[in-house]
Amino acid sequence: MKYDPFDYRVHEDPYPVYAWMRDNAPLYRNDERDFWALSRHADVGAALRNPALFSNTYGISLEPELWGAHAQKTSFFLAMDPPSHGVHRGLVSSVFTPRRIAALEPRVRELARERLEPLRDLSRFDFAADYAAALPNDVLCEMLGIPAADWDQIRADADQMNQREDGVDERGPNSVAAALRLAAYLGAFVVDLRRDSGDDLTSTMIKAEVDGEKLTDSQIVGFLFVMIGAGNESTGKTIGNAWYQGWLHPEARRKGLAGRAADWYSETLRYDSASQMTARLVTAETVVHGTKLPVGARVALLPASANRDERAFPDPDRYDLDRDTRKMISYGLGPHHCLGSALANLEMEVALDEIGVLIEDYELDLAGARRVHSPHQRGFASLPTTVQRRSRPRG
Repeated sequence: MKYDPFDYRVHEDPYPVYAWMRDNAPLYRNDERDFWALSRHADVGAALRNPALFSNTYGISLEPELWGAHAQKTSFFLAMDPPSHGVHRGLVSSVFTPRRIAALEPRVRELARERLEPLRDLSRFDFAADYAAALPNDVLCEMLGIPAADWDQIRADADQMNQREDGVDERGPNSVAAALRLAAYLGAFVVDLRRDSGDDLTSTMIKAEVDGEKLTDSQIVGFLFVMIGAGNESTGKTIGNAWYQGWLHPEARRKGLAGRAADWYSETLRYDSASQMTARLVTAETVVHGTKLPVGARVALLPASANRDERAFPDPDRYDLDRDTRKMISYGLGPHHCLGSALANLEMEVALDEIGVLIEDYELDLAGARRVHSPHQRGFASLPTTVQRRSRPRG
């Protein structure tokens, strides 16, 4: 069986491939793409905890334009190892503490209701495009200080930028054009804020110093790409995946809509997370499962496979809202554990809870659905939904 993160067939359902890899090739080799892959929970976790051996300095993506010594230009502190990673991440980490994020809940609910308002009287709408992807993008753009009039265009360009053609590991012309538009917008945005900064997250980065020096415009734009990508991709797509899995599993759907939004998103993070793969560079010769990995080897770490490993989770292919999900590694481990995990959890819970107040049941039109095709992210760009409203809003 072949694992290729750029293959559309893998995007449709990667989990049988992951299961085969865990059982038959826990250290998998793809000669064509020149990478190795780790799929078991213990192996992925150990690699994530050991950045000295499995380094981020060449980036976290296997795409040629994103992998290499230049990776910091687009991935900023994601393409750094300790101690530099901690120094740069620390510039904004205080904004993402659980206490600070909890204080955002009223505003996140307000933004969710604003997105739901035009959908309230509709019996059919696109759950992914009209709601799931929109809410996290709105929240993060507001935190970054981006004007509300530009939020939808930011999201559209971010989605297009990350789309890949079947079997192709380089960006196509539409993806390149979207990346250039987004870079131009963010560059001008940073220039404007330097003249008139505020109390938003981008202004915090503009005012910050590392070793007595201000960050450059390109560093701040790299930071913005990281933030927008995290908010627009992983969180929004996991909300959509929860909606999809709820449709496939009626009992889970009933529980989720009845008020168990936290369990709904948590099990989805384990069972069908948007975050499927991240890459690392081997810095010293090492032996894994009896095979010698050389210095400079590229390794794909598969947390979405690890979350389905029966060595860590009983009956892992069962979607169960009553499951203990504490061992899941969708947010990573070690120093690169997701900075925005508390914010993502809040957004997912609010998104599913607020729509559950209004909706009693729903059906999906899979013939009209459209998947995102990315080597890293699994989810839907479009998810047409027909809804059955509650006769009386849920209390």
